[in-house]
Amino acid sequence: MSSDEKPDGRPAAPRSLAEALRARDDASLAALLRARPDLVTPVPTDLTQLATRAGTRASVVRALERLDRFALQTAEALAVAGDPASYDELLGLMAGDDGDAAVAAALPHAVGTLREQALVWGGDDRLRLVRTARELLSPSPQHPSPTGLGPTVQEATAGMSPGRIQELVAAAGLPSTHDAVSAAAALTALFTDRERMAKLLGQAPPEAREVLSRLVWGPPYGQVTADPAAHLRWLLDRGLLLPTAPGTVVLPREVALHLRGGRAHRETEPVPPPVEPAGPTGTRQGSPQVVDATAAGQAYTALATVEELLKDWDEGGPAVLRAGGLSVRDLKRTAVALDVSEPVAAFWVELAYAAGLLASDGEADERYAATPAHDEWRERPAADRWAELAGAWLAATRTAGLVGGRDAKDRTLAALGPGLDRSVAPEVRRRVLALLAALPAGTSPDPGSVLARLRWERPLRGPQQEDDLRSRLARWTLQEAELLGVTGRGALSSHGRALLGAPEPQAAGGTPGIPDTPGDKLPVHHRTVPAGAPAAGSVPPGPADPQARAAARAAAARLLAPLLPEPLDHVLLQADLTAVAPGPLQRPLADVLDVLADVESKGGATVYRFTPASVRRALDAGRSASDLHAFLAAHSRTPVPQPLAYLIDDVARRHGHLRVGAASAYVRCDDDAVLNEILADKRSAALRLRRLAPTVLAAQADPAALLEGLRALGYAPAAESAEGDVVITRADARRTPPRTPPEPVPEGPPVPDATLLTAAVRAIRAGDLASTAPRKTPGTPPAPGELPRTSPAETLATVQAAVLTGEALWIGYVNADGAASQRVIAPVRVEGGFVTAYDHTADEVRTYPLHRITGVAELADD
Repeated sequence: MSSDEKPDGRPAAPRSLAEALRARDDASLAALLRARPDLVTPVPTDLTQLATRAGTRASVVRALERLDRFALQTAEALAVAGDPASYDELLGLMAGDDGDAAVAAALPHAVGTLREQALVWGGDDRLRLVRTARELLSPSPQHPSPTGLGPTVQEATAGMSPGRIQELVAAAGLPSTHDAVSAAAALTALFTDRERMAKLLGQAPPEAREVLSRLVWGPPYGQVTADPAAHLRWLLDRGLLLPTAPGTVVLPREVALHLRGGRAHRETEPVPPPVEPAGPTGTRQGSPQVVDATAAGQAYTALATVEELLKDWDEGGPAVLRAGGLSVRDLKRTAVALDVSEPVAAFWVELAYAAGLLASDGEADERYAATPAHDEWRERPAADRWAELAGAWLAATRTAGLVGGRDAKDRTLAALGPGLDRSVAPEVRRRVLALLAALPAGTSPDPGSVLARLRWERPLRGPQQEDDLRSRLARWTLQEAELLGVTGRGALSSHGRALLGAPEPQAAGGTPGIPDTPGDKLPVHHRTVPAGAPAAGSVPPGPADPQARAAARAAAARLLAPLLPEPLDHVLLQADLTAVAPGPLQRPLADVLDVLADVESKGGATVYRFTPASVRRALDAGRSASDLHAFLAAHSRTPVPQPLAYLIDDVARRHGHLRVGAASAYVRCDDDAVLNEILADKRSAALRLRRLAPTVLAAQADPAALLEGLRALGYAPAAESAEGDVVITRADARRTPPRTPPEPVPEGPPVPDATLLTAAVRAIRAGDLASTAPRKTPGTPPAPGELPRTSPAETLATVQAAVLTGEALWIGYVNADGAASQRVIAPVRVEGGFVTAYDHTADEVRTYPLHRITGVAELADD
């Protein structure tokens, strides 16, 4: 009979978490490492080290924070139960004396989740919460239990005098005992006996029962005076209130559980709250076709907004603050230019930055500008451009909603500045969209029910806060998804569903997103989370493979493309010097028209206005008057109005009549009367002009300032090069050097992929074999965890003998970096100071220098 079996042949109960992990299969170990990725970095050497790491405070806190509300309530109940506790005791604490069918049905899954995440171990007759979790969740005066329960009678009476305890026993009607321990046990037995306890409380004064009712659901501590009232004295004399410090009393846990009907929590939540559709007063409902059309319209608006932002920054955007980011003034200017509010402007700026379309130029006078990737992005089809924006938003950890807030040092958080990364943002975005995807197609959710569901899936430990970060991220996600066109009228669109990688919506009926309880027909101790399944309330991280993400974006683009309007190749010219674009324009037409005219209004149709300044801008860009006439005639469905033709000819006639070059700067003109007019104009005094020749004026201002000054006076000067040629200026001349989009800041260690999980489990198993294999050690056996120690002669002799017999050996080895490890090897050859052996730990043939082997031992026969 093995030491790991009972006399009846059943597996023996594990004596530690390490033994419980050792009994798991590889799939279960992989599920643990996937659910708690901090355990795999670096890979533990064996299962004992894995168990030790799983019990550290930081790792346990992280695991508790990722439990859903019911699993966390189960862990809290185990923290106030006995150690160990039976499954029936736990069920009583969760369901109460009267029972609760929903709790009974959901509890096996919750216990399985805690087991799978190595927070609970042992069979159903001996459930043990890991010690660190018990310390975190158990009641104490400094850290009250989330259950509202206080200490047990045994804990509360630990510092009480034996005489006082005997007085409590006698006042409660119990026979006296011989020691304080048995007296406390007698009180505990009385308080846990429902019939005797009910009889005792039936004798209590009404005021005393009122005091107990105020303390029963917590906090269990109260204040009393040195001379308490009669009803308080009655409680104190019978141990129903126990003193913990001068003037402070506590309600013992057993008394509170009796008054609660055995329940550890006032309200248990075994089932996640459903995401409800929006009511008549909420977000409007629509058919899937209406939702898709609305979302597509908003997606087109999003593309136009980002393009307008980048066009506005084409020639160099706002300056970068010394601490990084946009100034408040520049953000306001951007909001005015985009005709949106400042928070929405911050969202578009951050979205363009996350997509790698804008960045700082890195110059001495650092400014923001479009990147070279922007030019490539503009040439792609509209649906592909939207998919790239939406994919960047979905994965970004930068959170635009924080702009304008304060950081930990009370500094204002600026758009594009530091301090905006929140690692949990991608997870919350995906989870919110996944909840929308679980609703019937075309259905928008009630935002309050979405927040309630998220709080159930990731409850806050400690005082609940309605405005916690996850709730704010969820609200921002709903708003940003609508701005971006992922949702329409509040409902998830078909292209948004494809971007998320979500399946088609389920048929109506049931509660979407509620996991079934696995193993309903299995014995309780076999009801665990399926290997590899996500924990309750966990959020699918989305496709980690770049190819899978690219495939999701491509699918979203394919669904969106038919819904976007086709670009037009024409405009409608009007006699009031305006042009109306009845829809989106083709890229070449839009680019030329953006230079030739100014946008006057936007909406379903865009109105452009022609002005002398806009026409001069087109001439500065190298267009001639004949080119502009031909362009308008080719792209207008209406005849070119005479006022517009006159405007172009008039500006072209005066364009280039004045020439500005670099002396510091100079102005030359064949008509000396024009130069006389400029010198006589008092407004030109700031330019500090002086005549060098009848047709030349010199200025102390630089050429750019001179150009702007003359244009402000109403002239139309043209810049010229050193050779005397007219300088053609381009609107898109300024670009940053190549820049990569900002990398998302991950929350803790990344989730390991299948390859890493397989290798990690294999390495842990091999290391565990090396550390636990029975062995025959010559001389004094090493202490647990220590390497074997033998002399060089003994090591060489043992290895040479193993080559002849083919037996495996247990060795201690120190590598070139000084890292020590234990290994199980099967020596094949010994020569030249090296041993070649099959390493069972690494599952490969390796060569080891004999001088680095600290010692060797033969494995035991069994």
